[in-house]
Amino acid sequence: MNVRPNENNAVISVTNLRKSFNLEAGFFASLGRYVHAVNGVSLNIGRNETYGLVGESGCGKTTTARLLVRMYEADEGEITFRDRDGKLEDVRNLKGRDFRRYRERVKYIFQDPARSLNPRMTVYEVLTSGARWSMKRRGSAARAILRDEAAAILEEVGLSAADLERRPAEFSGGQRQRISIARGLFMKPDLLICDEVVSALDVSIQGQILNLLLDLRRNRESSSQELSFLFIAHDLKVACYFCDRIGVMYQGVIMEEAPAAEIWKNGIHPYTELLFSSVGGRAHNAAEAAKSNTPGKTFTETGNGCAFVARCPYAQERCFMEKPELRMVGAAGAAAADQGSRHLVRCWN
Repeated sequence: MNVRPNENNAVISVTNLRKSFNLEAGFFASLGRYVHAVNGVSLNIGRNETYGLVGESGCGKTTTARLLVRMYEADEGEITFRDRDGKLEDVRNLKGRDFRRYRERVKYIFQDPARSLNPRMTVYEVLTSGARWSMKRRGSAARAILRDEAAAILEEVGLSAADLERRPAEFSGGQRQRISIARGLFMKPDLLICDEVVSALDVSIQGQILNLLLDLRRNRESSSQELSFLFIAHDLKVACYFCDRIGVMYQGVIMEEAPAAEIWKNGIHPYTELLFSSVGGRAHNAAEAAKSNTPGKTFTETGNGCAFVARCPYAQERCFMEKPELRMVGAAGAAAADQGSRHLVRCWN
């Protein structure tokens, strides 16, 4: 059964998104060989929902996220955004004022805060630079209250109003990430994209940042402020802790999607098993351990088989010949009345 995500009441919906990059680099590079970084991804994120996109490095997670904010332009597919008034917008066709308004509603937090924060700007300038050019913040009266708002958001993420005049280089890595989160929240967005926001931090600091994000989410839910998250990670255990629903991604394709609790208890796809085993979260098949370092098909191959077939301990002849589609499985899939409770797997077994 082919499954198209339910777009009702989703803050953002993605359908059959594709993006390829030329495999060779340089002006004189040969053409015709491409990396299919995102290869037909469909997903949606509901209001006040946290959706986790999980997979190994290079699987296409970050490329998918950057397509949503048009840091890259998609080759194919649809991206639909629904604002708080219920208006639907075709993101790929937004221009000018409409595109600037969309960029205010969807904010991106990068993995490395040392590179994403301008070292020449003060924390106050980092937080308010976007707001000062915003269509909602024009006029002297609006500019006059920016400092109070910046101080309030900085205290909300665990820093002090006294830090507003300091520069990013004066802070630790965890503190810089808090500043990045504050910058993302300053414009009161509908969707916050967190791209590996804890992977560059020490383990103890990772827990602090995750708990901060949980507190921010709870505070906004209790105050009826709608805020959704796209949480990108390579650690499936961390994603299960933080997210409501998870998509497991491999070679540009969603292999499994289900509520986080369902993935934790009953992850079905062999790749999901591998991700759990890699962080010590679950015992795994001995054959998978033996094949875990076996190179899989590259993105450049466009065969009809399953993308994971070269590493799968359960592969059958059909897996080499036919590409599986996402299908609903189990009681949580067949009886699901809404997309948030479905369990989808791209596997023949």
